Amino acid sequence: MLSKRDTVNAIETMEEMFPEAKCELWHRNAFELLVAVILSAQSTDALINKVTPGLFEKYMGPEDIVAVEQEELEQDIRTIGLFRSKAKNLQKMSHSLITQYDGEVPADRDELMTLAGVGRKTANVVSSVAFDFPAIAVDTHVERVSKRLGICRWKDSVLEVEKTLMDKLPEEKWSKSHHLLIFFGRYHCKSRNPQCPECPLLSKCREGQKRMKNREMDTG
Repeated sequence: MLSKRDTVNAIETMEEMFPEAKCELWHRNAFELLVAVILSAQSTDALINKVTPGLFEKYMGPEDIVAVEQEELEQDIRTIGLFRSKAKNLQKMSHSLITQYDGEVPADRDELMTLAGVGRKTANVVSSVAFDFPAIAVDTHVERVSKRLGICRWKDSVLEVEKTLMDKLPEEKWSKSHHLLIFFGRYHCKSRNPQCPECPLLSKCREGQKRMKNREMDTG
């Protein structure tokens, strides 16, 4: 397991590799970010970014979403996976924003989690990116990288991964670290083809060293 110091050093190395790491979902305000993150479940950011610019010209706020029939909204997001359930959640979420929060997206994570389609990961992303609240949202990239590097245990749940990262990293690094771990996992430490031989973290990475050892045995 990586120590707190080694974990911080790993994040600093990732920052050298990806100094511009940030949220890649296209948005202009908290409402658009909330919608984009809800839509991104089991979809890629690239796909969502193809749909949302036009979508947000039609639906500029929660009032616009509740004003149409669910079937119309479904058609507008049809190219996105799970579009029926996502359309339903978007309408429920928008109704809650109007009736409970005067049409504004709440900054508080717990309040965000009361909205339809919003789990802990989505709430962390919105509160962190839109409102600068320190948080670490654990998606598939963050979980994979954290476990491969040995920051966390293989058997850890998503919540345990989040708590371990929060414990090993200073609070002021939480939000930035979330984006760095995503970029590192999305563009370098990929699920099927991690770039172990060229990785500056290989000496610290238990999974990378195991993969390199197996590669040597296969070629030897």
